[in-house]
Amino acid sequence: MSSQDIPEENLPAEQETGHGSVAVKDDPFADPGLPEHEHRIQDIEERAARRSERVVAMLFTISMLATVGFIASYVTIDVDTSVYIFPIGHISALNFALGMTLGVALFCIGAGAVHWARTLMSDVEVAAERHPIEAEPEVRAQVLSDFADGARESQFGRRKLIRNTLFGALALVPLSGVVLLRDLGPLPETKLRHTAWKKGKKLVNMNTNEPLRASDIVVGSLTFAKPEGVEEHDEDFQQVMGKAALMLVRIQPENIKDKRELEWSHEGVVAYSKICTHVGCPISLYEQQTHHVLCPCHQSTFDLSDGARVIFGPAGHALPQLHIDVDDEGYLVAQGDFAEPVGPAFWERG
Repeated sequence: MSSQDIPEENLPAEQETGHGSVAVKDDPFADPGLPEHEHRIQDIEERAARRSERVVAMLFTISMLATVGFIASYVTIDVDTSVYIFPIGHISALNFALGMTLGVALFCIGAGAVHWARTLMSDVEVAAERHPIEAEPEVRAQVLSDFADGARESQFGRRKLIRNTLFGALALVPLSGVVLLRDLGPLPETKLRHTAWKKGKKLVNMNTNEPLRASDIVVGSLTFAKPEGVEEHDEDFQQVMGKAALMLVRIQPENIKDKRELEWSHEGVVAYSKICTHVGCPISLYEQQTHHVLCPCHQSTFDLSDGARVIFGPAGHALPQLHIDVDDEGYLVAQGDFAEPVGPAFWERG
């Protein structure tokens, strides 16, 4: 028979429970209250507390070592290396090392924090009365006071070994993500500052694929050229020509206004980058009477008789000129790379 079937007058005044005697006459479902607080060994013996502190510090230190191992694995293990792991089989050594080291680093931080909370932080049960959602000023003050008490009872300031190793572990773990950014691609280094043009490289006609002579360039024509040795079937052809594309025009020497342009030309043949300095569109329109070239994308206009300076449009600077001459066979050859970086907004590309 359950207590629900017993008449209320026959119920005992007190009922024995695991938490002591509880009055049930007036309310059979009365709150039994909290059990008596049992102190942990760390609360009683400082030696035990020190031992727990060393365990937490050891976990944080292992996390730091695992993070260093993650970075070392990423740098030293070849991506094609495989290892046999029973019972998984053959797997990528790099993936296995990265997964294990990062897993250990994160696990040890979590395990250390849990062990710290369970053995050293205060474990006194605190009952809080329910209250409206909107806190009164007194409640807010109490919350701040409880937070300060919690910070004090966590012994964060006292346990310096835990605090310092925790800071070390949390500082090193994000490096794992930073190292992975390396997989975004190879570093550009100085590749943006150089093209395929070098001293002695012949200028090759883009249409005929033959080396150019000065006599091949007639006044009023626009000729496109590429460096010798660059072929359309090359895997990186588009990438190379994105910086090395060249246009040549022939201007009567007396009509060339810029002194350096005249010095870098040969019998009035001048060579300029075909890549617009606005957003990198290929320039393809030439007006032979004025020697102006026009970018079809945003109408930036450059004067090829005056150092290819910008005379209209949004382009920020002149087109880079390639210093040219002729070799012993009479072919046009470069005297080096462009003096200025090719393309748009170079200072924003680093």
